Amino acid sequence: MTLRRSLVPDTPALQSFEAAARYGSFTQAAAERNLTQSAVSRQIRDLEAQLGIKLFDRVRQRVILSDAGRRLLPEVQRLLAQVEQMTLRALGSRDHTGVLAVATLPTFGARWLMPRLPGFLAAHPGTQVTVASRAGSFDLAAEGFDLAIHYGQPVWPQASCTYLCSETVVPVAGPALAKALAGTGPEALASQPLLHMEARPKLWADWFTAAGLDSADAFRGHRFDQFSMIIEAAAAGLGVALVPRYLIEQELHDGRLQIVAGPPMATDLAYYVVLPEGKIANPLCRAFQDWALGAVSPQSRA
Repeated sequence: MTLRRSLVPDTPALQSFEAAARYGSFTQAAAERNLTQSAVSRQIRDLEAQLGIKLFDRVRQRVILSDAGRRLLPEVQRLLAQVEQMTLRALGSRDHTGVLAVATLPTFGARWLMPRLPGFLAAHPGTQVTVASRAGSFDLAAEGFDLAIHYGQPVWPQASCTYLCSETVVPVAGPALAKALAGTGPEALASQPLLHMEARPKLWADWFTAAGLDSADAFRGHRFDQFSMIIEAAAAGLGVALVPRYLIEQELHDGRLQIVAGPPMATDLAYYVVLPEGKIANPLCRAFQDWALGAVSPQSRA
C-alpha cells in the first residue's frame, strides 16, 4: 500500500523540524533556514497536524522535543542525509555522459582495480565512476550499485555472477626477514611469526598442509581484518604474510616485500563480477565487465 502524496511530509518541513530540534529554538532554526520564525513555526505546526503527533513542548522561550519527536528525529536525520547525498551525486554527474557505481572488496579495489581503472575511463570518456568498499553480499539495487566485484562462490541473490579470476597466495616478508630465510624450505616458516587474515583463519593451516607441514603450527601470530594492513605489517617486519600475489605487485617490484620459502597455493574460491538482474543488458555495465575480464592476466583466468 502506498501513502497518498498529501500524507508524505515535504522536505522543507523536515529540515525545519531537524534544525529546531538541534537548536531547541524556532528562531535559530529560522536563521539557519533563512526563513522567518513564523514560517518555521507554521511548518512545524503543519507537520504535527499531518503526522497526528506532537513534536515539541513549548516551555517559556524554548521548544523541547516531545517523546514522539525524539523517536522521529533519528529517522528524519537519516532521510535528510540521504537526500543530501542524492543531490551531491546528481550535481557531480551532470557533466558526464555515463555514471557507474561499483562495489568492491577494499584491498582488491585499492591494489588491483585502482591502478587499472584509468584504462577503462580512457576507453569510455565522459564516464563518472563511484567506487565503494563492501564485503559479502548485499542488495545492490537498494544501495544504488550498478555492479560488484565479489570474492567467494558464484552465488548472489537476484544477480548474475561472471568468473573474473582465480586466486594464488604466496608467503612474503620484508627484506630483513626474507634475507634471514634465504635458502630455507617451507619448514622454516614454522618458527616464524605469521600474519593472519581474520576473515580467512584457516588460510595458513591450508598452506602448511599443502607444503607437507603440521598445520598445528599454523595458528600462531598476529591477526588483521584487512589484507592492506597485513601487507604493511609484513613490509614493516612483523612476520610472514600469506597474501594474493596480485595485491602486492608494487611491493614485489619495489622490493618492500619478497617471496620467501615455500610454494604458492591456489585458494578454493574466486573473484566474480556481479551484475544485478536489472543491469545485465546495461551497455556501460557490460563494458565494465568485459574490460575487467580483459584486464586479468591469462594465468589468473585459468
